[in-house]
Amino acid sequence: MNRTLPRVGLAALLAFSAAAAAACAPDGPDGPGAAPIGGATAAAVSSGDLAPGDTVEFVASEFMFAPADFVAEPGTYTGVLVNDGDIEHDIVFEGGEPVVAAAGESVEFEFTVPDGGIRYWCSIPGHEDAGMVGLISTGNTPEVETAGGGDDHAGPAAEASVEADPDAAPYALRDPRPPARGQGEGVTLIEGGAPDGGDLIEWELVVEEKLMTVADGFEQLVWTFGGDVPGPVLRTQVGDTVRVHLVNPPEASVSHSIDFHASQVSMEDEMASIAPGEDLVYEFTTDYAGVWMYHCGTAPVLHHIANGMFGMVIVEPEGGLPPVDDEFFFVQNEWYLGPQGEPGSFAKADQAAPAPDFQMFNGVAAQYADNPIDVTTGDDIRMYVLNVGPSIDTSFHVVGGIFHEVIKEGVHLGAGNEGNWGSQAVDLAPAQGAVIEMTTAEDGTYALVNHAFNFPGRGALGLFNAG
Repeated sequence: MNRTLPRVGLAALLAFSAAAAAACAPDGPDGPGAAPIGGATAAAVSSGDLAPGDTVEFVASEFMFAPADFVAEPGTYTGVLVNDGDIEHDIVFEGGEPVVAAAGESVEFEFTVPDGGIRYWCSIPGHEDAGMVGLISTGNTPEVETAGGGDDHAGPAAEASVEADPDAAPYALRDPRPPARGQGEGVTLIEGGAPDGGDLIEWELVVEEKLMTVADGFEQLVWTFGGDVPGPVLRTQVGDTVRVHLVNPPEASVSHSIDFHASQVSMEDEMASIAPGEDLVYEFTTDYAGVWMYHCGTAPVLHHIANGMFGMVIVEPEGGLPPVDDEFFFVQNEWYLGPQGEPGSFAKADQAAPAPDFQMFNGVAAQYADNPIDVTTGDDIRMYVLNVGPSIDTSFHVVGGIFHEVIKEGVHLGAGNEGNWGSQAVDLAPAQGAVIEMTTAEDGTYALVNHAFNFPGRGALGLFNAG
């Protein structure tokens, strides 16, 4: 029987790593480790004096259980899952079903420790890899390596390479042309509709968890804003008020949130995580021009970004940028393959030396190499480029082209400058963006690449066909 018990928990502002969360683990009133564990003291847990019929509290936070590994006699116990985190957690014992607790809640349940001991974990995607796993041992439990309770918080080693599936669905080609200001699916521009008398852009953005082919033969269970990876491009001008209605539908499996880098708001309200079936309104004014990232900020942030929850906001100066002949957007990201049909691998993404399976533009590896983009020779081409990472820098380059106009993070290289300086590549760290302009000097093919040449072969490659 699962019974929800109201509880007021201490929430951290936002857990960006397992280590930070562990440092904020709750202490007892008499100091660390002195808190009672249900009907048994922490000393009883650590000494293995637990007996069947005792009550054990499992305190969950981002991303650990306390206690994690401990010793108990074989038999049946009462457990209480106490969620002191900011997002939903659950606990699963080997062979059992998940017991779920929302943030700030407690749930009572029964569990049985067999003669050989039992392993438990949080089954929400990414949480086990981040360290939410433990082991209840008995005197008859063989020694095993576990991710919980040790000094290694990096999670298990990266998975073996994933084999391509010849029956995977073909990928959907993403149109690389950005929308006009205040246009797009679910977007409404209301002139003069903002509280300050300026223009208001309203946007309903619905989270969707879906299967998506991220490269030929590789289908993943992605988490998306609006059903796409990357999410829809939002285009505004300085001075616009943006009001986003974020919806996490009941059929979602995990909590989600959103963080707009184009905004200046406190993260406690608009950036709060919402559980399946909840929604929120995120409102901000676009005070600064640029190419900005938005992403899910729910912990583990790395996993939510690595699994598809990111997008681009274009904020033009007041009155807009000068017109050009053609425009394109390119959002570059890494992909760390999970098993076919499952989310991307958090364990792979969480390595100190990241080694992605793919790096791509606009969510699919090499899609613009397979489907070159037609341009007109001599036309002025404007590209909005954003590197969302989550972990690797990029060097954006077009083979055979020189950039005559670059605005990178507010630093402007203007066409016709004194000395006629140009740019061959634009370096972008994760979460940096740029506005880049060039022309094709003659008919032919021009490759857009990450000039770190270990990545074009992993999908960071596209083609312009001129003439």
